Parts: sequence; C-alpha cells; structure tokens
Amino acid sequence: MTERETVRVRVLLLFGDEAEIVADVSPEERTEPVRYPAAEIADAVGVPVEELPGKRLTAVVGSDDRLSGWQLG
Repeated sequence: MTERETVRVRVLLLFGDEAEIVADVSPEERTEPVRYPAAEIADAVGVPVEELPGKRLTAVVGSDDRLSGWQLG
C-alpha cells in the first residue's frame, strides 16, 4: 500500500468557474497558482463557490501530482 501525501493549500481567488490554489505557505515560498474546478472543491467542502476565496484546505496529492480529496482545514 502506498502512502498518500496530504498538503495544506489556500484558495486565492476565483477565475471564471475555476479556483486558483496555492500552497498554504508564506508568499516567498509559493509556486505559481494551479487552477481546479471551483464547483468540485465547493461541493467537497460544503460551502458555496463564492465563499471559496481565502479558505484554507487540505488535499491529497495524486500520483499525477493533481490534488483531490478536498477538506476544510
């Protein structure tokens, strides 16, 4: 069984129907934002899409480096 890595992230803003996600670290340590479907994240964490910006979440890193398993955190 492989161990799944969980990371802390933050939703920066909404861009159309996508949410810009960054690592929840200091601005100097961040890489470029990555976009994910905002509705998918909102459904997973149980909040309206418009409330996502600023939320701190955890997510599981998949073998393809894509995030999933969104949770408020």
